[in-house]
Amino acid sequence: MYSRYLACAFAVTALCAAPAFAQNETPSAPAPQSVPDAPAAPSATGEPKFPPVDPANFTATAPTKADVEAFLHTSWGYDKDRVWEVYSIQTTNAPGVSKVQILLAQKSTPTQIANLTFFVTPDNHHLISQETVLDFGPHPYTNAWHALQQQADGPSRGAADKKFELVEFADFQCPHCKEAQPIVERLIQDFPQAHYVFENFPLVNIHPNAYKAAAWSACVFQQGGNDAFFKYADSVFAGQNDLAGQGADQALRNSVIAAGLDPDKISACADSPAGKSAVDASMKLGDDIGVDQTPMLFIDGRAIPMLQIPYDQLKSIIEWQFSLDK
Repeated sequence: MYSRYLACAFAVTALCAAPAFAQNETPSAPAPQSVPDAPAAPSATGEPKFPPVDPANFTATAPTKADVEAFLHTSWGYDKDRVWEVYSIQTTNAPGVSKVQILLAQKSTPTQIANLTFFVTPDNHHLISQETVLDFGPHPYTNAWHALQQQADGPSRGAADKKFELVEFADFQCPHCKEAQPIVERLIQDFPQAHYVFENFPLVNIHPNAYKAAAWSACVFQQGGNDAFFKYADSVFAGQNDLAGQGADQALRNSVIAAGLDPDKISACADSPAGKSAVDASMKLGDDIGVDQTPMLFIDGRAIPMLQIPYDQLKSIIEWQFSLDK
């Protein structure tokens, strides 16, 4: 996936991605280490058998083991094959900062036990995993969800209310975003109760015409509404290769025509504050909630890079998150 900073880290790989712990999907994900004293064989029941937990390893007063369990339940509960043990919560040399160690495994591969470590800040509301800072607690996605409910006002499909919300941040010049559109269509069909929103997030450092395509799309939405926008978006993605060459402007004009609007009016709007401000607001929202690649999907505030996990797993995560947010 394209990334302006780091690829999606702890929340997406360790907390929601594929169970092959030995293969991290992104450079910034915490690398689970082998546990030297882990048993080589599963328990008599065939499930993973973790090393005994030593009470002496719990030297920090916060977070509590219940706090960590609640966080992991929210993050990992969708995967019924996954089991874990809070192995230690220890003080560090930094006042108020605690070190948390988790042992985790899959029931289907009970002899493979991994070790995951992160740090919790003194306010007990954030965790640090290598270079990534994430919300921590029993409801770690609430802040992002509230921000999206209030500010994600881009083109939408599906349910009118925002009780369950899928928000995609995408770049019209990003090949992976084009690849993700059939996935979006499946999600809209599979989750009719969800309010789907498209938010522009052009990666301007690597896609020179992405911002222009986004500004034109904002004006198409302003002048033609949801239906016109999605016709425009379909056309732009279909002719995406044309955005990289000298025919970019004509490609955008053709997409506006496909949406049933006047390309001259849309072009003028895109060059005005009306077009640019909408894109800038969408980009700022993405920055504020930690978007660092496209396409990025938020499920009631929970960030998932759509193309990094199989569709069935993505569907399971959405079902789990919606069940928590009823």
